[in-house]
Amino acid sequence: MLYDEHLDGNMELAEPQIFVMKRSGERIIFDESKIRNAIQKANLEEGILSARLSEKEITSITEGIKKDAQNAGRDLSVEEIQDKVEDALMDTGKHSVARLYITYRYKRNEFRKMSHVDQKIAGVVERDNEEVKQENSNKNPVVLSVQRDYMAGEWSRYYTSKYLLPNDIVAAHQDGLIHFHDADYFAQHMHNCDLVNLEDMLQNGTCISGTHIDTPKSFITACTVASQIVAQVSSCQYGGQSITMSHLAPFVDVSRKKISARLHNEFAEAGVVLSEDKFNHIVEQEVRKEVESGCQTIQYQLITLQSTNGQAPFVTAFLYLNEVPEGQTREDLALIIEIMFRQRILGVKDEKGYYITPAFPKLIYVLQENNITEGTPYFYLTKLAAECTAKRMVPDYISEKKALELKGDCYPCMGCRSFLTTDRFTDAGIGNIANAMNYQEGKHRYYGRFNQGVVTINLVDVACSSGQDEEKFWEILEDRLNLCHRALRIRHERLLGTPSDVAPILWQDGALARLKPGETIDRLLFDGYSTISLGYAGLAECVYYMKGASHTTEEGKSFGLKVMKALNDACKTWKEAENIDYSVYGTPLESTTYKFAKCLQKRFGKIPHVTDKNYITNSYHIHVTEPIDAFSKLTKEAEFQVLSPGGAVSYVEVPDMQNNLPAVISVIQHIYHTILYAELNTKSDICDRCGYTGQIQIVKDSTGKLVWECPNCGNRDQSSMHVARRTCGYIGTQYWNQGRTSEIADRVLHL
Repeated sequence: MLYDEHLDGNMELAEPQIFVMKRSGERIIFDESKIRNAIQKANLEEGILSARLSEKEITSITEGIKKDAQNAGRDLSVEEIQDKVEDALMDTGKHSVARLYITYRYKRNEFRKMSHVDQKIAGVVERDNEEVKQENSNKNPVVLSVQRDYMAGEWSRYYTSKYLLPNDIVAAHQDGLIHFHDADYFAQHMHNCDLVNLEDMLQNGTCISGTHIDTPKSFITACTVASQIVAQVSSCQYGGQSITMSHLAPFVDVSRKKISARLHNEFAEAGVVLSEDKFNHIVEQEVRKEVESGCQTIQYQLITLQSTNGQAPFVTAFLYLNEVPEGQTREDLALIIEIMFRQRILGVKDEKGYYITPAFPKLIYVLQENNITEGTPYFYLTKLAAECTAKRMVPDYISEKKALELKGDCYPCMGCRSFLTTDRFTDAGIGNIANAMNYQEGKHRYYGRFNQGVVTINLVDVACSSGQDEEKFWEILEDRLNLCHRALRIRHERLLGTPSDVAPILWQDGALARLKPGETIDRLLFDGYSTISLGYAGLAECVYYMKGASHTTEEGKSFGLKVMKALNDACKTWKEAENIDYSVYGTPLESTTYKFAKCLQKRFGKIPHVTDKNYITNSYHIHVTEPIDAFSKLTKEAEFQVLSPGGAVSYVEVPDMQNNLPAVISVIQHIYHTILYAELNTKSDICDRCGYTGQIQIVKDSTGKLVWECPNCGNRDQSSMHVARRTCGYIGTQYWNQGRTSEIADRVLHL
């Protein structure tokens, strides 16, 4: 139970050093905190407070065993130390705690006899696998459905590494040279993320769980159906999805006509005569109420619904005025956007009645010429967006100006940041290969398309492996890219031959296609209809190691852009050879940032400014500790975002801006002119114990572990506080591993 794993980090040790002999024969440094933690675990399991040990007793036992180890004249074994713990616990007279410790020790001994995959699954079931517990900040590992998903995921990882991947790719993944994403779902023939063709499903009908759904006859019904579609889609893939509110906007007028007819009849029957203006005013009031109900349905459904993997659907709602024509439909879309902002500003109530920040749906608002400055028709929406961002961290922002300049079209990312490549199959005359019922000849198509999967290259490892030899760096980079290419091909080939029957909502009922039963999805994997992503991480540390400077400097930028160009050149070569749309993707590392950091430290030690943190930097981002103002950060990162056509998002870290909305609007306007996709990160926390709202702080506990603490009442119970932080594009609300928590703590403000 004690000393089963290597120590993390350096410890301040009294001289002379004490060593312990592990069961494997390995000699490691004595760590008294492991003894304390083991006793505390047993102590907390004792339900009767008076039967528990005091902190003073725990300290006395720990220090006593440390003295025994010092005076032993040799290295004590793990078993000997555990025997001493048992004896000391019995000597306190707290026999129930001693029995709990002995039972736990027995369970741990039995645990070691299990196979690796069995140990992982047992760790999930017993809720003592810290790696799994903090793998995903939007999953609660205590919930049975999440545990079931994690258990299946452990088996999938085992099956994938043993039977589906070559040994060298498995080894590279385990060593942190690359990351083969979502191996916990790879055993099944599943894809990553997509843009749902909601318009086709709503306007032409669909089928959910074997039940045919006709075209909705009202806005609120359309919202309900859309929510059910999102939940179904989420259960058939492992990535995020995006829907656009433009596909719901036409149903507002459907409701308007229905309401108008009803009120006309009611007033006629009552003998009430109203002027046309008065009647229309009443109708519009009723329409607004229905839109409010519909938008609330979407918000609450998508928060409370669970997909089969035990979490709320990872979904983004796209808010783009120019996606619909001028006139009534655009005005109705503006109404939807306004109401969604107002409802998000309010938040949702937790179980104690406090208003908190929900994680989903993520909102993306498009900045365009008619909403970006005072005096434009929809600037009032942008001001509401600024208020919402300052309070709830959403919406994020896409610049129509930059989208048209860089991509030729303006369309949403899939999920949190993955962008489709620009439509090339329409211009090539390939036609309606998905059999979509809303297909329009010659019109570029984005909804109904998807991403096949991701493999990420660790750029920091490439740099460190080169020993700062630039010629060697490019050789290693080429080798690693070839490794990534082979891994990506395996992802692609895993989808080849997949019949539409595996996920009817996706492939037969319109979300992505309307294929026939038994028909394979193969033709949707080529010609640019779908994408596959070469991810990358750690450009900041890579550049610093090679050049001794940040990529915000001219020398660092030049090298960083050269690296990014090499990634794009590789994707271009593969694409031309295989007719598959490979694309460079700024990976949103969450738990993997910690894994990569630990692998780097194991391979290269702690190199200042490179491997000395418990995390590495996402994609091309400027390092979180580097002082820089918001406008300069966005401007500098925009040059790199251009070279991440497969997806990337920039952010600026800001303090509480609720009383300084003009500054928020200034940043938003800068985004419009400068960068395709960006977001503002603020803090949106609440302590249930004392009602404090503001920023819950990160502090170190007595063992050196980073924990969250209310600055008002000192509460450290994570179950009685709500912390919302953006960590990988999405807002996370279930806390993070020590690597990501360390990164959050290190972030400097940019405004």
